[in-house]
Amino acid sequence: MSPVVRFGVSVPMELLREFDEVAKKMGFKDRSKAIQVAMRNLISDYRWMHEISGESAGAILLFFDHTIKGLEDSLTHVQHHYIDVITSAMHIHLDERNCLEIIALRGDSNRIKELMKALSSIRGIKQIKVIITSII
Repeated sequence: MSPVVRFGVSVPMELLREFDEVAKKMGFKDRSKAIQVAMRNLISDYRWMHEISGESAGAILLFFDHTIKGLEDSLTHVQHHYIDVITSAMHIHLDERNCLEIIALRGDSNRIKELMKALSSIRGIKQIKVIITSII
C-alpha cells in the first residue's frame, strides 16, 4: 500500500456542504474516503475516454424532454448508425415531458466513444451518463 498524503483543497462553501451531505447519505465515514472514490471515478472516466481501446461493455443513460421537436427521431437515427455496438435499448416514461433511455453497449471502444459524441450533440438531451468498462 502506498503512503497516504495530506493536501489542502479550496472549494466554495456550498459545494463542500453539498459534498459532505451526499457522502454521509452514501455511508462514507469520512470525507477522505469519499474524495478518494470521486478521484478514482474521475481517473477511470478520463482513461476510458482518452486511453482505452479494444472491446468495452456498459450502458449510456439519457435523460431528455421528449417534447423537443425532432429529438426522438434524432435519437433513433443516431442509434441506427451504431447497431454494431448497441445490444439493447429501454425507454422509460418518467412524466408527461421527461424520459429516460438506457442503451446497453458492447463492442469497439472507439465506436462507443463516437456514439457518445453523436448523442451529446442532440438538442433536448438534459443529461448523459456513461458507465463503461473495458473487456479484458
